[in-house]
Amino acid sequence: MELTEPQALALRLRSLLLTPRPGRPADVAATAEWFGAMQGQDLASLMWSLGLRLPGRSSDDLHTELEQRTVLRTWPMRGTVHLVPSRDAKWMLELMGPRVLAGAAQRRKVIGLTEETADRAEEVLRAALNGGGRLTRAQCRDTLTSAGIGVEGQQLYHLLWYASQRGTLCVAPHVGAEQSFVLLDEWAPEPHRPERDEALATIALRYFRSHGPTTRQDFAGWTGLTAADCRRGIALAGDALAAVRVGGVEMMVDATLLDAVDEAPGDDFLALPGFDEYLLGFKDRALMLDPAHKQAVIPGGNGVFQSTLVRAGRVVGTWRRTVRAKQISIEVRPLVPFGTADRARAETAFAPYGEFTGRPLAFSWS
Repeated sequence: MELTEPQALALRLRSLLLTPRPGRPADVAATAEWFGAMQGQDLASLMWSLGLRLPGRSSDDLHTELEQRTVLRTWPMRGTVHLVPSRDAKWMLELMGPRVLAGAAQRRKVIGLTEETADRAEEVLRAALNGGGRLTRAQCRDTLTSAGIGVEGQQLYHLLWYASQRGTLCVAPHVGAEQSFVLLDEWAPEPHRPERDEALATIALRYFRSHGPTTRQDFAGWTGLTAADCRRGIALAGDALAAVRVGGVEMMVDATLLDAVDEAPGDDFLALPGFDEYLLGFKDRALMLDPAHKQAVIPGGNGVFQSTLVRAGRVVGTWRRTVRAKQISIEVRPLVPFGTADRARAETAFAPYGEFTGRPLAFSWS
């Protein structure tokens, strides 16, 4: 099937759960499973990514769900923190983690660590957490320091990442304002352990179901898997995925979406967090983001994505928040011309965010 770019964008918004679709996930665990993994390095962004897709939930509601141990954060792919279903963390780390771990030795040379030190730190933290323990990041630092292990500069981050990448630790919900760590085996005591082919088929299905239509190259970029593994995963997913063409480029999509293809996305505005799968789930973002606006969204190309204002699936502005005692100030920076009516509609699109945070919003435009 040949799709126009507007049709492809309409389907992609539906896949990303940014527009309604039948059978959409009803809770945090089901949403994480739908995506396979959701960007999770910035907790505030992650919470709003979930809030967008679970209307009616407040931030406090989601924090309560995160404590139910059905999901967790770890580094399953590309050396980047993601939210994943707890029972799937082990096989995801085993499937997509080895290529990242292979590059750890060079990183340790740069920051002044050895593999022996990293292994020892892993064992020290395992012993400290064994039996249901939970340590904040500062407590992890103190535990390692007491064992004579240096944690200067980037060393602490690397040691926590290494122990998590190897499947020993995982990131639990914050304690107060601070990240906390637990043992993965205790947080998820009954992991799913599929054979490699089943794992490849599962991650392929989840990626294209939640991001499609998109390309095999985007799938490879998202997972960090080899091209051969990506091809195999797509093949093993079978008829659950369908091939389409967009602008002459072959893409894959959830086959059930092709039963009702819209002519174009609606004209609605969406206020998205910066670290959302809407942009970070792709290497080629041209369908959603004008290349002329890339610098505004990813200043300096440093991997820090600004929060975006989206209209009809296209990025039309960025926004940033400032949390104050009695309200949240929202500064909107348009990337395209906005009339008075457009501004009013855009501000209305932030209403769900105000309800999510439980605070009134005050707007400024620059």
